[in-house]
Amino acid sequence: MSREFHVFSAAQRHFFAPFRFFRAVSCFWRLQGVQRRSDCAIIKKPGPLLPVEQNLHRKDGGGPLAILQSYYQDVYKCPVTRLPRYSGHYGLESAILAYLDFGGATGTCKDGVAEAMLAFATERGDLKPGMPVVEASSGSFGAALAVACATTGHDCILVVPSSLPAERKKHLQNLGARIVACNAHGRKALEHIAADTAARYGAYYTNYFANDDNPEYHRRVTGPQILKACGDSIDAVVIGVGSGGTITGVAEFLKAWNSMIRVVAVEPSECPAISGGFVGHHGIAGIGPGFVPDNYNPYVVDTVLTVSTADAHQAAREVLFMDGVPACTSAGATLAAAVQLMGTGKSKRPLCVFAGRRMYE
Repeated sequence: MSREFHVFSAAQRHFFAPFRFFRAVSCFWRLQGVQRRSDCAIIKKPGPLLPVEQNLHRKDGGGPLAILQSYYQDVYKCPVTRLPRYSGHYGLESAILAYLDFGGATGTCKDGVAEAMLAFATERGDLKPGMPVVEASSGSFGAALAVACATTGHDCILVVPSSLPAERKKHLQNLGARIVACNAHGRKALEHIAADTAARYGAYYTNYFANDDNPEYHRRVTGPQILKACGDSIDAVVIGVGSGGTITGVAEFLKAWNSMIRVVAVEPSECPAISGGFVGHHGIAGIGPGFVPDNYNPYVVDTVLTVSTADAHQAAREVLFMDGVPACTSAGATLAAAVQLMGTGKSKRPLCVFAGRRMYE
């Protein structure tokens, strides 16, 4: 099932492309200029941060050592890989590409987003040293935020529904988060409680689903990384919609460079809030929140495709055994959508954004 959005007519391109151009092409190097919280903040646990050693060189004069100042420097460098066996299995004329955005501590793209959102807030002065951080999340962003807060000396307070399984609560607590369980139902109710909690504790509320810092990270990092790796060799990007940050940030950046690139949003067929207008239960973690998030920009999305939970699981399993990529279920959904897209002839060289990996231990 698909829905077309013909958003870049001549008049609309004139309006929307310049609208965010300068913010998009500020480029991810600017992010490198933001003073890294993981490099400069005072860490409560396990101890004080040692001074950063600059320009370390080999004793034999062989040039600088390849030692990172922060693990997050590596998180931002996500590889793009071809998926030849998976693509060949479905008889596609060219190999689907995948942007592997899962190199962080929690194995999802949220690791970089969480750390960058704290860095942006610190840069603006909204987040002060030692100030608690609040978010309404029990999922991957909550886990990533807990890790980012733990490494930068901030308490992390997560507002979660009381129905959250005890095992998941324990997992978040093990990552350093303080849990506030409530009987509220629905995203808006949780957000209201999170805002009240932030006000009560004098905390910074990240407001992940509606904070422009979320797509801004992808304008500065994900979009430029894709452009740097692929150039004009792709004609479409396929991205699952959760908070809306990835697809909005990537699409706004890429369309500022090439307005003809097709941007494809993916959501569960059991919960097509964007394309179908109704919601339901599904099993694709990370996408399909059951509402259209504030961060989602429909004006830069050309096509919305739906994928069933079963098809997403199957695609994730197939790409593991065929190409050795440990894709999570939402990544599998983008793969299945890419096959749909190529089958309709609307793309010959798509790239899927894999926003998470499945852990095999």
